[in-house]
Amino acid sequence: MTTTTAIPPAHQAAPRSVQHGSVAWLAAPALVMFLAFGVVPLVGVLVLSFTSWDGLGAIRPAGFNSWRAVLTDPGLPHALWVTFLVMILSWAVQTPMSLLLGVFLAGHQRYRGVLAVLYFIPLLLSSAAISITYKALLDPNFGLGAGLKLPFLAQDWLGRPNLALGVVIFVVSWQFIPFHSLIYQGGVRQIPDTMYQAAMLDGAGRIRQFWSITLPQLKYTIITSSTLMVVGSLTFFDLIFVLTAGGPGDATRVLALDMYKRGFQANLMGPASAIAVILVLVGLALALLLRRLGGRDATASQLEGA
Repeated sequence: MTTTTAIPPAHQAAPRSVQHGSVAWLAAPALVMFLAFGVVPLVGVLVLSFTSWDGLGAIRPAGFNSWRAVLTDPGLPHALWVTFLVMILSWAVQTPMSLLLGVFLAGHQRYRGVLAVLYFIPLLLSSAAISITYKALLDPNFGLGAGLKLPFLAQDWLGRPNLALGVVIFVVSWQFIPFHSLIYQGGVRQIPDTMYQAAMLDGAGRIRQFWSITLPQLKYTIITSSTLMVVGSLTFFDLIFVLTAGGPGDATRVLALDMYKRGFQANLMGPASAIAVILVLVGLALALLLRRLGGRDATASQLEGA
C-alpha cells in the first residue's frame, strides 16, 4: 500500500508567531502616539522640575530648589486638602446620581432615548461657558435670585468659602453626570434579561432586583467610572478658574489651579512642574488603588461580578 504525504493547502493559516507579530504592528501607531504625547512630555516636565525658568529666558539647572520650595510651602497641604475634598464630594454626588440615571435610561422606551439626549447636553458645553453662565445666575445683585425675588438664591454664593465649594461641586457634577450615566447605561444593557426574568419568577420586585442583580453586576463598571471620576477631578482647572479663581481666599484653590498660578502668573516654571509631577503620582496611585479594589481581574466580564 502506497502512503502519500498530505500537502498543506496554500490558504493554510500562518503560524501563531506570525499572527502575533502582525497583530503587534497594529498597536504601533497607538504606541507612537502614547510615547509622543504621554511619555515624552512627562519626562520633560520631570526634568523641568529640577531647573529654574521663568518661561522666557534661559533654562538653568536648580537641583532640588523647586521641589524644596514646593514641599515646604504651607499652601501645598491646603491645596491638596481642597483637591481631595472636591474629589470625594464630587464622587459622592456623581456616582449615585449617574447610577440611577443610567439604570433608568437603560430601558427601551422611546421617551427614555429622548431624555438621554437631553441629559447629555451639559457634557457638550464648554466648561468655561458653563462657569460664566452659573457665575451670572448666582450673582447676588443681578442673578436669578434677585430677578425672582428669592432671598435663598440671592446669597453671596461665590463670596463665602463653604458656599463657593458647594457651588463648585454642584457645577462639576451637573456637567459630568451625563457622561457617567452613559457608562452605566451601557453596563446595564449588558446584563442578560434572563437574570431579571428568573428573579421575577421568584417574586423579586424592582428594588430587590436592583440590589441583588443590577448593582453586583455593575461592579467593574463602577470601578471604571470611579477611576475616571477620581483621576479626572485632579485636572479640574478651567471651570474653577473662571468660576471662583480659587477664592474666596484659597477656599477653592485646587492643586491644578495652584500649578497654573505658580507657572503662568508667578513665572515659576520649576515649582509648577514639580506640582505637575505630584499630580501625576497622585493620579497613578489612586488608579492603582481602585484597580486593586476591583479584585483579582478588573478586566473580566461584569457577568462575573455576582
